[in-house]
Amino acid sequence: MLADLREVLKIGKERGIAIGSFNTPTLESLLAVVKAAEELEVPVIVMHAQIHENVSPINDIGRVMITIAKASKTKVCVHLDHGEDIDYIKKAIKLGFTSVMTDNSAFPYEENVRKTKEVVYYAHCCGVDVEAELGKLPQREGGGGITNNSADLYTNPDLVIDFIEKTHIDALAIAFGTAHGIYKTPPVLNLDIINKVRAKTDIPLVMHGGSGISNEIYRDVIKRGINKINYYTYMAYAGFAMAKKVVDSEGQGFYHDLAAEAQEAMEENVLATLKVFSNK
Repeated sequence: MLADLREVLKIGKERGIAIGSFNTPTLESLLAVVKAAEELEVPVIVMHAQIHENVSPINDIGRVMITIAKASKTKVCVHLDHGEDIDYIKKAIKLGFTSVMTDNSAFPYEENVRKTKEVVYYAHCCGVDVEAELGKLPQREGGGGITNNSADLYTNPDLVIDFIEKTHIDALAIAFGTAHGIYKTPPVLNLDIINKVRAKTDIPLVMHGGSGISNEIYRDVIKRGINKINYYTYMAYAGFAMAKKVVDSEGQGFYHDLAAEAQEAMEENVLATLKVFSNK
């Protein structure tokens, strides 16, 4: 069932769980996520990141995501992750995405507010929810670095209310020390930021850079008030590792067999992850 962001996050709040949000740039990853969510009977968010346009153009994968979501036995939100410009965001909305993230976190605060407001106005007129980010992750989406972990990247709780009131966003991604991709050094997490932000607002809070975090920390951030957790890297690595194992052992064969094995490995990874997010 195709659902919007607020709908699935509301269910998550009612159940006291976090909703898993997975980048799905290929059919195999998309099916792996939806099948795992169906098995656990939990809502899920499937995402297309703008940085994956060269892997799978949104005009192609977006239509498939929406079709699979509509046919699913569980509620599935189709979300644009890290939309970097308003034209691309508009393309996602016109395709039928039910939620978009506008990523202006690399800009100065006032510019972040201005650009976010522009997206919110357009998206809300189309009945689409909007996520935005306040603070910066040490590594950008796709693994490019900004700087090392440092306090200047963390979300400033004192700006949260002003940001929400000026932009009218539906969900807020906050930065407290996690990073996209594989950690080159252990993350320096400041989990108190979650508590401070949650004390100021009941808006749904989003954790980016979820891969590589221990199950204990996942459970802790959920208790502190994180409602949506983005996840991709380790799922994709599970698919790659299985494909490599098959190639190394078989030497030759058919691509569809390779894809099926990779999909199964990704589904197992997503299933284990969703169990943690869902307290199962």
